[in-house]
Amino acid sequence: MAARKRGGASKPPPHAAESPPQHAATSTEPQISASKPTKILLFSLVFFIPYLYLIFYHYSIESELKRSILINASLSFAGFFVTLVMIPVASRYVLRRNLFGYDINKKGTPQGLVKVPESLGIVVGIVFLVVAILFQYFNFTSDSNWLVEYNAALASVCFMILLGFVDDVLDIPWRVKLVLPSIAALPLLMAYAGHTTIMIPKPLVEYVGTEILDLGWIYKLYMGLLAVFCTNSINIHAGINGLEVGQTVVISFAILIHNIMQIGVSSNDETKQAHAFSMYLVQPLLATSLALLSYNWYPSSVFVGDTYTYFSGMTMAVVGILGHYSETLLIFFLPQIINFLLSLPQLAGIIPCPRHRLPRFDPQTGLLTGTNDGTLVNVSLRLFGRRSEKSLCILLLILQALGCCFCFFLRWILTGWYK
Repeated sequence: MAARKRGGASKPPPHAAESPPQHAATSTEPQISASKPTKILLFSLVFFIPYLYLIFYHYSIESELKRSILINASLSFAGFFVTLVMIPVASRYVLRRNLFGYDINKKGTPQGLVKVPESLGIVVGIVFLVVAILFQYFNFTSDSNWLVEYNAALASVCFMILLGFVDDVLDIPWRVKLVLPSIAALPLLMAYAGHTTIMIPKPLVEYVGTEILDLGWIYKLYMGLLAVFCTNSINIHAGINGLEVGQTVVISFAILIHNIMQIGVSSNDETKQAHAFSMYLVQPLLATSLALLSYNWYPSSVFVGDTYTYFSGMTMAVVGILGHYSETLLIFFLPQIINFLLSLPQLAGIIPCPRHRLPRFDPQTGLLTGTNDGTLVNVSLRLFGRRSEKSLCILLLILQALGCCFCFFLRWILTGWYK
């Protein structure tokens, strides 16, 4: 979901008719430009520096594994620039097919009349898949134990990109949207050959009677439900420029830090490979998302569409499942869980649910005011007061980062006691 109103070939937004004809003609011309990609890259160094420090200095990582991680990072870096170049090209094509919207949070201003191309998450998804497939040449052999699951993961992500784009074009109802991730997760669930056991928390061992519990088919059901939650939680925690991509970037950074820490402290080769497997998918996701953020940051010149939210959610669900850290992943999704709980009464039909659960925009002041709709966006505005769209997005991303930091703190204090 994005802060948009679906456009059409011949029907402008209602307020566009009130403007003089010559003004509407010029104001609706889209300007597809990256919002300071250099600054986004420089800001990303704040997170990349501790990541590189952990890889090269803090932990002693085998040279072969380090080589694979760096090759994947190099391909991902190339994917960043390919995405930067391809987004304006794809924008022209989607505009020709009338896939555009109007930014609701700028209604009543000249920016609210601009046709913003939609569904540009398709570019990120395609570049991600190309990078991930090319990486197989450098890392996996034909008899690799991980190759089947790696390709199954890519098949699920590819399936989700397709279904997300179908949703953008056909505008599928919410009840159907809940089913789509379950369908996309089928290749992964069918190919999954890993364990279906869980470690019982130490305080509960004496009550359960065992330290390891085999869940069997219930574990695969849990995997499917996790995929449904991750994809839809990104999709409903949205509505302002940069939020969908921004939360993905923050969570991806946290996942990478978690992966490298687990590789560094683990002595089990299978655990190391599981977390390395996760990094091989998250690094391309992060790089391509940063490129998209250059265009989607306020003021957004493109909309990411459900294609991107489904793609990013499925990718993070896949790495959490195959990396065997789904509990940690769910804590990284703490703001999304809060947003889901706030949204539940409206999603369940207990409280009337409007199509766009967005804050009210005041064109005179340029500030957003929270409504009574149950979203974290609106609750944040009610708690912290009226804000500009850019300021609100920064606040929500800070909350996302604090949620990830809380997860690391929780893991630290529970280590040795919980599991």
